Amino acid sequence: MGLFDRVKSQFLDVIEWTEGAPDVLVYRFPTYAKEIQMGGHLTVRETQNALFVDEGKVADLFIPGRYELNTKNMPIMTTLRSWPFAFNSPFKSEVYFFNMRQFPDLKWGTSNPLTVRDSEIGPVRIRAFGNFSIRVKDPKVVMAQFSGTKETTKVEDIAGQLRTSIVSEFTDLFAESKIPFLDAAANLNETGARCAEQLKPVFEKFGLELSGLVIENISVPPEVEKIIDKRSGMGLVFDVQKYAQFQAADSIKDAAQNPGGGAGAGVGLGAGIAMGQSMLDAMKGGGIPPRPQKLCGKCQKSIDATAKFCPDCGTAQA
Repeated sequence: MGLFDRVKSQFLDVIEWTEGAPDVLVYRFPTYAKEIQMGGHLTVRETQNALFVDEGKVADLFIPGRYELNTKNMPIMTTLRSWPFAFNSPFKSEVYFFNMRQFPDLKWGTSNPLTVRDSEIGPVRIRAFGNFSIRVKDPKVVMAQFSGTKETTKVEDIAGQLRTSIVSEFTDLFAESKIPFLDAAANLNETGARCAEQLKPVFEKFGLELSGLVIENISVPPEVEKIIDKRSGMGLVFDVQKYAQFQAADSIKDAAQNPGGGAGAGVGLGAGIAMGQSMLDAMKGGGIPPRPQKLCGKCQKSIDATAKFCPDCGTAQA
């Protein structure tokens, strides 16, 4: 390699980033010990932005396109360096590429149970989880808040702080909404939409756009779930009399299907049905069914149908 080639190799004529790992949010273009050639070319792809930083100061931002670097399209850099018009000497600067596409299906969740006061259950510990989506909205703010001078900044590097913000906002919102836990499942979409709306300004402070937030589940501890299950079961028996009638009817059905049982061995299916009807009548009246009655053959007073003598006149009964 000749002297001219060695000198030329210290200059960057083409600056571009072909995205590698899909989770990279910010990538610093390697310019160590090299100078950027004024008049060189910068290529910013459709899902990217490029930001020039000069001596720690944020300079020019480039949106998707192909640029020839000169003082005309680098006005901030020109001002920072006090370059004269049409200056064409190489210069040193850092170039950061920002991935502007949406990063979907990022997970969030409560690492520990959150204690809230439920309007029906009372104080209860809940857990919640879901997913969210982000994209870069302001590269300059992201640069100041997260990436700094790092070679690469990945989504997971900042996800922890974002999750903390989501959980904090969700906790306040759920507690203030006064939605009973038993109705939480029916309001997941509405709660998620409200939470996302209140989180948007929080994410904008980080230079990000919250493009989606989903609450997949809200749960309580297993012991509370068991209590709720018991309460639901009790709610099914909301009318004891009707429940007893149902049980009696079900017993009649079983007796009819079992000829060897008590009803079949005695008076047959008809007697079983009569017995069941008697039980139902008793339940309707709320007490024990009356014993069968008959009239005394002599005094015509009502007596027990099984009596052998009239208790009033002593007449023997047939």
